[in-house]
Amino acid sequence: MQHDGETMNDSPERISLATRIRNNFLTGLIICAPLAITIWLTFSFIRWADSWVKPYIPARYNPENYLDVAMPGLGMVIAITLITLIGFLGKNLIGRSIVSFGESVLHRMPLVRTIYKSLKQIFETVLKEQSTSFKKCGLIEFPSPGSWALVFISGDAQGEIAARLNEHGEEMVCVFLAPTPVPTAGFLMFVPRSKIVMLDMTPEEGAKLLISGGLLAPDYRPKAGPTVISSNVSPLQGT
Repeated sequence: MQHDGETMNDSPERISLATRIRNNFLTGLIICAPLAITIWLTFSFIRWADSWVKPYIPARYNPENYLDVAMPGLGMVIAITLITLIGFLGKNLIGRSIVSFGESVLHRMPLVRTIYKSLKQIFETVLKEQSTSFKKCGLIEFPSPGSWALVFISGDAQGEIAARLNEHGEEMVCVFLAPTPVPTAGFLMFVPRSKIVMLDMTPEEGAKLLISGGLLAPDYRPKAGPTVISSNVSPLQGT
């Protein structure tokens, strides 16, 4: 029998009523806040589009004048239709000629030229086609052997870089190593394909994992076969 003066309490710790209320409130806030903000932003964007487009709709073509009922979203529908039509026309020869002429005019204006080029580059980067975006996610040993970093795989190395690096007979892959929590800047790296652990997660899921600092890990169901393409030798170890 021990007489150390200490009492052992094996009963589970009780959670106070105030703590329960706080936890329930935070859970409800996590559920409701994103939904409410999404709805608010959606309706705000619709109202903003209507305020810009509706004043230019001729009265005889505006269905609100005939139905005597407000039609929210009409301006946005018309704007989307016009943008799609402009995109269709911009793909043919005449449309490309008109766009090239307009850009040549803008390029002659010092301040406007800088703003236009910056905005065009941003939109082309964000809205680029799937074929030119990141294709897969992978893992490489970085910054030291035994430590792994998530990378986005762009594709095989091209041009002079491929010619110089592939001289050793190893196919090189272009990967982008992004930091946490803002993956807008990082390192462009060319890594041997055999040193990359290929992942099943999509680039979107990889971005969520980075932004959340590892908290939002995507669901994973192991496949029957291995999905790892790696070598026993670390890319950071000397040859």
